[in-house]
Amino acid sequence: MQIAPAQLANHLQRGFKSLYTLHGDEPLLQQEALDALRAHARSQGFSERTSHTVAGAHFDWSEVLAAGGSLSLFADRQMVEIRIPSGKPGKDGSAALQQLAEASQANDSLLTVVMLPRMDKVSRSSAWFAALESFGVTLEVQPVERGALPQWIAQRLGAQGQRVEAGEPGQRTLQFFADRVEGNLLAAHQEIQKLALLYPPPLHDGVLSFEQVESAVLNVARYDVFKLSEAVLGGNAERVQRMLDGLQAEGEAEVLVHYTLAEDVRSLKRVKDAVAQGRPLPMALRENRIWGTKERLFERVLPRLSAAALAELLQSAHIVDGIVKGLKQPDWPGSGWQSLHRFALQLCALCAASVHLPASRADANRGKSPYERYQHN
Repeated sequence: MQIAPAQLANHLQRGFKSLYTLHGDEPLLQQEALDALRAHARSQGFSERTSHTVAGAHFDWSEVLAAGGSLSLFADRQMVEIRIPSGKPGKDGSAALQQLAEASQANDSLLTVVMLPRMDKVSRSSAWFAALESFGVTLEVQPVERGALPQWIAQRLGAQGQRVEAGEPGQRTLQFFADRVEGNLLAAHQEIQKLALLYPPPLHDGVLSFEQVESAVLNVARYDVFKLSEAVLGGNAERVQRMLDGLQAEGEAEVLVHYTLAEDVRSLKRVKDAVAQGRPLPMALRENRIWGTKERLFERVLPRLSAAALAELLQSAHIVDGIVKGLKQPDWPGSGWQSLHRFALQLCALCAASVHLPASRADANRGKSPYERYQHN
C-alpha cells in the first residue's frame, strides 16, 4: 500500500499498520513522517523503541530479527526502526526484510519502520522491497521542486499563524524567500521557525512584510548542477546566473557543470536529428533517455531550435570544454566560470526566445549571436 506523506495524518486516524517504509532524499520530510509515526505509536502504547542502522555488508541482521521477539519486562509493545542509508540491504538483509514483512501481519505488538534513501528502478523491483510494499505501507518522500516552493513556504507560515501580504507584494515576498532557501528544505524550515520567533503571530495580525522577510531570512540556498540544467532549458536567465554563482561558491567542479550543459546540447541535437529523420518526438525522447521534467522542457524548446543554432551551441560547448581545462580561446573569457556563464546564457537565451518575435525585434536581432540577442532583448 502506498500513500503520500500529506495523507499520513488521515491514515493514522483511520487505522494503524505494523509495517511502514519511508524512502526518499528529503531528510526534513522523512524525519517529520517518522516523528508522526513515533507520536502515534506512543499514544497506542508502544512505550519502547529500538533503532538499528545497517552499515556495511557484514551487518548482523540477527539483532534486528531478535528485537521483535524480546519485549522488555515493562513494555508490551515496541517500535523497531531500521535505517539503511545505502538503500542496499544485501543478501542477508533482503531475506531478513522479507521475513520481517511477513511476520508483521501476525504481530500487532511490534511496529517496524524501515527508512531508505531514494530508490532506483532496480531496488524498487527487488523481492525485499516488493514484500515491504505488499505487507505494509510505503511513503515516498519527494523533494519540493522550485516551482512549488513558494506555496510550501506559505503553507508552513500559515501553520504557525503567519502569512505574507495579499496580491503581488506577497507573491514577491514568497519568491524572494524561495530564492534564499532553494535546495535546502531543512534550512528553509528553520528560517520559517525563526520568523515565528522574531515576529510572533499576534504582531500585525501575523502578516509579514517583504522588508521583514528580507532582513530575517538568510541565504542558505544549495544548488544542484542537474537543477541548473532545468533552469537553463526553462529559459530562466536570472535563476541560471544565481545558480552558477552558488555552485561556484560551493566549490562545484567546473568540468561537471560543463559536462551537464554540454550533454543537454548533445541530447537536443540527437533528438532533433532523429525527428528530422522521421522519428516521432516521443519515441526519439525515450530512445535518448529523456523523461520527466526534462522531457517536458525538450518538447517545448526543440521546435524553437534550428540545426544552425544547435551547431553553434555544440561549437560553444567544445570551446568551453577547453577553457575549463586550462586552454585559452580568443573572444571568450579566460575564466572557466565566466565562460560557463556565457555558454549557459547562450543556451538559455535560445530556450527563452519567443516562437514568433515581433518584426522590429526580429530585424534588430538579425546577424547577432544567441548570447547577443539575449542581452539585447
